[in-house]
Amino acid sequence: MGSQASFVEFVLDQLSACDDVIAKKMFGEYALYMSGASGKMFALICDDQLFIKPTTAGRELLGTVTEAPPYPQAKPWYLIDSELLEDRDALTTLARATAAALPVPVKKTKLVTRKSKS
Repeated sequence: MGSQASFVEFVLDQLSACDDVIAKKMFGEYALYMSGASGKMFALICDDQLFIKPTTAGRELLGTVTEAPPYPQAKPWYLIDSELLEDRDALTTLARATAAALPVPVKKTKLVTRKSKS
């Protein structure tokens, strides 16, 4: 069961104070990136639930954390409850702290294939 577009729009609206947060559709669910498509993937939306990538900074902000896998065989992420989801300021602070704690994504380079001489 995929996530509803209306839920994704709600989450994006709640995070509108963050730097250029976008949602990319992936396998019927969504990945959230901070600072655009080339930025850091810090959250997932799966089955109309928001999951934040686990970091020490996020755990310090959340205090008591509910962890759950966003999809089968995944490692646990922080599952965001409806109370925090409704708190725009707290959610924005958590998203920014999580993205800041993550490493900068490595750009993938294209492999160059050489034609063999015949």
